Amino acid sequence: MKIFKSITCLLFGLLMVSLVAPNRKTELTDKYPAVLSDYGFFAGEMAALQPAEGVLPYEVNAALFSDYAYKSRMIRMPEDAMATYQAETVFDLPEGTELIKTFYYPIDAKKPGKGRIIVETRVLKKEKGKWIGLPYIWNETQTEAFLEVAGGSREIKWKDEHGKKQTLTYQVPNMVQCKSCHSHAAEMVPIGITARQLNRSIGKADSNQLTKWQQNALLQGLPAPENIPRMASWENPESGTVADRARAYLDSNCGHCHNPKGPANTSGMYLDIATSNPAQWGVHKAPIAAGKGAGGRLFGIVPGQPNASILTYRMESTDPGEMMPELGRQLIHKEGLDLVKAWIKEME
Repeated sequence: MKIFKSITCLLFGLLMVSLVAPNRKTELTDKYPAVLSDYGFFAGEMAALQPAEGVLPYEVNAALFSDYAYKSRMIRMPEDAMATYQAETVFDLPEGTELIKTFYYPIDAKKPGKGRIIVETRVLKKEKGKWIGLPYIWNETQTEAFLEVAGGSREIKWKDEHGKKQTLTYQVPNMVQCKSCHSHAAEMVPIGITARQLNRSIGKADSNQLTKWQQNALLQGLPAPENIPRMASWENPESGTVADRARAYLDSNCGHCHNPKGPANTSGMYLDIATSNPAQWGVHKAPIAAGKGAGGRLFGIVPGQPNASILTYRMESTDPGEMMPELGRQLIHKEGLDLVKAWIKEME
């Protein structure tokens, strides 16, 4: 059955590719740069990932898990343009804004000097009030990245933070798959450019990131620091309680789909940080249409019993027909799974 589902998933992916290539690729490469270097995002050698003038690096509090890939995040707004602060939703970003997210793996996480393997850069660009996602795949010499509408794959070998050798066939999503996660009310939108995610210190000066944006005339409408919401960092125990950190993890990894206006809204299971009703998180909630994905378990979350909860079953599955999230991972995220289990275990 697992083999059948894997083949079905592969065939579906090939069908999606056929919808965006080759005519779509020709259309896009005529309109957008075929190579990443043409944007001018980086200063010096591209592989150094150093931002050019006018390109601002940023960090988020609770990052999305992507098979243990490291990420470099940058934003470029048109000259003299500013983002407008929103307390609960994605900032109102000006026309022409570009978000640049690069995925890479260290060759040896314990020895950064050995270098890294840069796999892809996703460019999210706002034009005519709409967002478009453009995937660029890096070559093996790390000198250039090329627009690949249909996505792609690459075998990655690296040593993790524990010195253990890892091998993964990394999947670069096609344009259809990009939109499936960046969807809100059927419109493509950014995910991480929110007050909760960006309200943090950054850099050696330990200055607040949003304050820095304001000082550099990149953000307007910023309230007093004590009035800006902040999301916990699921990786940092000092940033909040187990519940705070687990909710932050679920928001960044599941909430972009599992919210009232997301692609998974029909599930009735909302894992975004704004949802406060435990029943909507899945507490004592029977699934609507999980099928085999329920793993024989009855409720999304069973307080005190993580191993009886559908949520953790789907997080620790690698079956394409059962696992969650459906895209963006092939590996089990042990640290995230342990955190969510600890949260459920301490529930009354």
